Amino acid sequence: MASHSGLLTVIERAARKTAPRLRRDFGEVEHLQVSRKGPADFVSLADKRAEQTLVEELRKARPDWGFLLEEGGEILGDETKPRWIIDPLDGTTNFIHGVPHFAISIAVQEPRRDGKGWGEVTTGLIYQPLTDESYWAEKSRGAWLHDRRLRVSARRDLTETLIATGIPFHGHGDMGQWTRIFGAVAPSVAGIRRFGAASLDLAHVAAGRYDGFWEGGLKPWDVAAGILLVREAGGFVTDFRGGDQPMERAEILAANDVIHSKLHKIVAGALR
Repeated sequence: MASHSGLLTVIERAARKTAPRLRRDFGEVEHLQVSRKGPADFVSLADKRAEQTLVEELRKARPDWGFLLEEGGEILGDETKPRWIIDPLDGTTNFIHGVPHFAISIAVQEPRRDGKGWGEVTTGLIYQPLTDESYWAEKSRGAWLHDRRLRVSARRDLTETLIATGIPFHGHGDMGQWTRIFGAVAPSVAGIRRFGAASLDLAHVAAGRYDGFWEGGLKPWDVAAGILLVREAGGFVTDFRGGDQPMERAEILAANDVIHSKLHKIVAGALR
């Protein structure tokens, strides 16, 4: 059995307390009150309620930590302490259309030692309320699905790979850039999938279900936990040009070492 830290126990407890309400709301998705937050960017009452529950639960355990939230923005805490990065409902559009593919994503980010901003993510959890899949990782302790150790795919031949992505939509993302990358990647791989929840895409790369993933325009709460999962599962995560700060660049390219190298050449070439 895998054992994790007390901090991870706190995170999982918060996610599991939030999940039943999300499941109930999903079952009544036709009746949800939905408001428009921006072009093609919906936010539901379920999203807001989930975030509120997570903040309340995590604040009980770590009252002096700050938050970076999808809905609530940044809440400052003790600047010498870590902060939470939270997406209470990644895959909101799936959720409000009755598509059963969404997740809660929670990560812990450490302050930089020089006191100037934020450093590495050291703990992360991605929880799928409908399937009860709990993906978690702690720095230098590996990535796990419940008590099963995760490893990225071992495939080496690009023509055998299944790659995940996110497609830009109205008001979000760079369609021209995505089209160039897609046009370069698609002829080289066995398949490309778009499921609409970046956190789960990265969790599935960590689990070896997908062989790779790319997407631009993502926010920290979409990917903070997932990046840690992939790296702790033995994978590589960079921006499109190979830089090691993908979350800051809002560009994610993830795979095992060999496939990442091949994809990086294709993607970088498409962007020249």
